[in-house]
Amino acid sequence: MSLQFKSKQRGISFFGLIFVAGVLAVSGVIAAQVFPTVVEYQSVVKAANKAAEGASVPEVRMIFDKQTAIDDIRSISGRDLEVTKEGDKVVVNFAYQREIHLTGPAFLTLKYTGRSK
Repeated sequence: MSLQFKSKQRGISFFGLIFVAGVLAVSGVIAAQVFPTVVEYQSVVKAANKAAEGASVPEVRMIFDKQTAIDDIRSISGRDLEVTKEGDKVVVNFAYQREIHLTGPAFLTLKYTGRSK
């Protein structure tokens, strides 16, 4: 009497592999579109911190607009800033959103807010 051991197949099927590859591809495409907006947000924060060195609202907006021209920021301008004072310190608040078209009527909306230090 011989014992026969049946080995069970383990791993991922071809259709499972195609599905996982598709999900990774779609995720990669979305990440590739989101990454530049994150870099732009970091540039906006840097510009807001630089603009907070201004003494008046027009000066703050002018400094911010010059910085946006240098860093190629297109999502926000000096007009969109909220400039306030806390004690003797100028604080620059901003908020904006970016939309990324996915497919058909679907969009990914990213809302960014921040303030100067």
